[in-house]
Amino acid sequence: MHSNPMTARSLLRYFSSDLAIDLGTANTLVYATGKGIVVDEPSIVALNKKTGQVEGVGKDAKEMLGRTPGYMVAIQPMRDGVIADFDAAEEMLHCFIQRAHKRKRLVHPRIIMGIPSEITDVEKRAVLDAAYRAKASEVHLVDQAMVAAIGAGLPVTDATGNMVVDIGGGTTDIAVISLAGVVYSRSVRVAGNSMDERIIEHLKRAHNLVIGERTAEAIKMELGSAYPLARPSSMDVQGRDAAAGIPKTVSIVDDEIRQALSGCVSSIIQAIRVALERTPPELSADISDRGIVLTGGGSLLKNLDKRIQAETNLPVSLAEDPLTSVVMGTAKMLEDFTLLQKLSISRLN
Repeated sequence: MHSNPMTARSLLRYFSSDLAIDLGTANTLVYATGKGIVVDEPSIVALNKKTGQVEGVGKDAKEMLGRTPGYMVAIQPMRDGVIADFDAAEEMLHCFIQRAHKRKRLVHPRIIMGIPSEITDVEKRAVLDAAYRAKASEVHLVDQAMVAAIGAGLPVTDATGNMVVDIGGGTTDIAVISLAGVVYSRSVRVAGNSMDERIIEHLKRAHNLVIGERTAEAIKMELGSAYPLARPSSMDVQGRDAAAGIPKTVSIVDDEIRQALSGCVSSIIQAIRVALERTPPELSADISDRGIVLTGGGSLLKNLDKRIQAETNLPVSLAEDPLTSVVMGTAKMLEDFTLLQKLSISRLN
């Protein structure tokens, strides 16, 4: 009795942990079968322009952001939820896969990744190619909002309407889900990074202060809100005087940051309204009862749930762990091949 010989690639996969990857604009999370989340690092690559060599990936590269010599550049391979720099994305994926497997060289894992619902075929192909060139044996792409809903614990296989809003770094993905299918989905390129950009623009315009992305993110976390806070708060911000070019410190308050972020918040709420308008009436009744679930790092903006609730008159709740909803939902696909086959958007071998 003869059995079919395993190919070299599938044999190597046999010795590799399957991986679920949330390839985010701001952060990348990797879940390995049997190990849990093994990588949680910024989606940044530090490149030496003199040598063309990658000097750091993830946390190492983020430490260099805004502090590197002229010949060192910090690259963010992902922009608006899709690959903006193919070579850097491949290098980053390869590095994170190696870290997930404790730097073993001969690893060819099966990989499942969540992607925004409205990316183009070219963008989809770029994600697949980057994963294969990073030594994956098999790659599946799944709808990001769908896996975020699964990770948030929503009963997506039931015959009831579930609405999830996943606010990441580059995109906000909104989906209405029923019977393991996406009834409606929309992806808008307004999310956490857009909020940081608005803060940078506001401080330059209102205070003549130039700040970097890291400072903007810190301000967003400390003072950012979508609805007035119970207690007003303020903080001192250090940056560079735009006119004089010397270091400068200004004091800012939560109200001005809320105003700076209002355009981004309004865009997200408008996209939610469109989704509600286009949802079939039977499922609308379910959403009225069950409400909207928020996931993703951007959903941690203070009082965002209150603002959405006030403008939609629907219950709004935050997922238990918004930052890991996508990767944990993707991880469930590793253990449920039947569900993966139903939800896989694209698969190439």
